[in-house]
Amino acid sequence: MDWLSPEEWNAVALSLRVAFWATLASLPFALLAAHALARSEFRGKQLFNGLVHLPLILPPVVTGYLLLITFNLQAPIGQALSQLGIVFAFRWTGAALAAAIMAFPLMVRAIRLSIEAVDPKLEEAAATLGASRVWVYLTVTLPMILPGVIAGSILSFAKAMGEFGATITFVSNIPGQTQTLPSAVYAFLQVPGAESSAMKLVVISIVIAMGALLLSEALSRSVARKIGNT
Repeated sequence: MDWLSPEEWNAVALSLRVAFWATLASLPFALLAAHALARSEFRGKQLFNGLVHLPLILPPVVTGYLLLITFNLQAPIGQALSQLGIVFAFRWTGAALAAAIMAFPLMVRAIRLSIEAVDPKLEEAAATLGASRVWVYLTVTLPMILPGVIAGSILSFAKAMGEFGATITFVSNIPGQTQTLPSAVYAFLQVPGAESSAMKLVVISIVIAMGALLLSEALSRSVARKIGNT
């Protein structure tokens, strides 16, 4: 793309990579958390709910700092993971981890609302016909909550694309390695005469964010219509 310099293109490409893996990796955990909050009663449920939504109310810099002191190579967890070849601090994988954590509450909330809208009697009816819990989930529950899963995943992707505070605190702003799109905008704004580069990335950010919102709405409605017609 001639419109973007190699540095700008690298920032966009890295952001897409980070957002994709952040969304994909967090989806199974979001499904489990949403089901636990929507359908289960257990001791400490309110505390668990608070922990799930904590990234929404904590300053992103605080989240990034907590990740840094937990996963740096001098910390016990960071050392143990590095021996397995897994390094998060100052790597793009750390940016994906930070983005996943910051976007996780949005995904969980969307899926939880979808689960709560499902009539448990439909699942009970399938179970009385001899279907296993796994089969009931795959054939009854999952299709009915699919609009929420899609909406939550796309919104999570958009949130991960725009994550800045936790990311720059945890993995810094290294061009070509950890410099995501928001970090690149911030870097260009610190350089006199680089406002045009920052503006191009701002435009790309707006387009991706609006595209994600419109796609989420369109896919959710499409899936909901198909479910309603079956």
